[in-house]
Amino acid sequence: MATNSALKNQLANKKEATNQVSAQSLGLKSLLGTPTMKKKFEQVLDKKAPQFMASLLNLYNGDPNLQAAEPMSIVSSSMVAAALDLPIDKNLGYAWIVPFYDSKKGCKVAQFQLGYKGYIQLALRTGQYKAINVIPVQEGELIKWNRLTEEIELDLNAASSDKVIGYCGYFKLINGFEKTVYWTRDEVEAHRIKHNKAKDKKSLNNVWRSDYDAMAMKTVLRNMLGKWGILSIEMQTAFAEDEREIKDITPEEEDKSNEEDIIDYVPPEESSSKDEKSDIQQDFGFEG
Repeated sequence: MATNSALKNQLANKKEATNQVSAQSLGLKSLLGTPTMKKKFEQVLDKKAPQFMASLLNLYNGDPNLQAAEPMSIVSSSMVAAALDLPIDKNLGYAWIVPFYDSKKGCKVAQFQLGYKGYIQLALRTGQYKAINVIPVQEGELIKWNRLTEEIELDLNAASSDKVIGYCGYFKLINGFEKTVYWTRDEVEAHRIKHNKAKDKKSLNNVWRSDYDAMAMKTVLRNMLGKWGILSIEMQTAFAEDEREIKDITPEEEDKSNEEDIIDYVPPEESSSKDEKSDIQQDFGFEG
């Protein structure tokens, strides 16, 4: 016959078990609403955590491709942006959360990608850059470019068409050192094709398809900073995260990757009197 103490322990264990769920079994909104996730974002962003989490949910709700990705991969990717204190609104161009198809997992997973504005922002934070920029060069604007001396002459008022023929990057450090680079459109395209992981190397995917110029400027800026710029620890971290690619998973790795993250989860109380906006405000800490 069970004692009162034993019954209490059984009830406590049962209650604890009901609050332990697989992170992959939750949708993104439910996942972000868990105490575990709230705490993680608060540790990184402090008071800015609710706003960032709400922006992540808005991004998710407005992107059908992202909705098809694993929720935990979305959270992990956004956490990188949070750690770098960069907004993830894709229209701003600082950082992107991009869904890729993982053939081994048989599903889409999200990946962090840094935008060219993100690289500029991180460079400026070092306090070592007096000026930094990258621009597309249109047909008619390029007067002369010397690859050896890196002397370039542009007439930005002489564009003869909207056709982009190249991309120019420039920075100047506080100590006076400066660097100018110029890539033709063909050079950017050759670089893109070389590093394209799709079977069709010439195919445009993700941000390359939606905003070619942004990715081209990022390529030029990243290459310039990586070779000649001053990189803070934060910038080195950003470079490493941006380089990370979704790779084929071997059977041994696949077994490990399938281990589910277990988190605390308290199902929200149903209430017909609250609309979606007030739900988000309550979940992420906004006042009504």
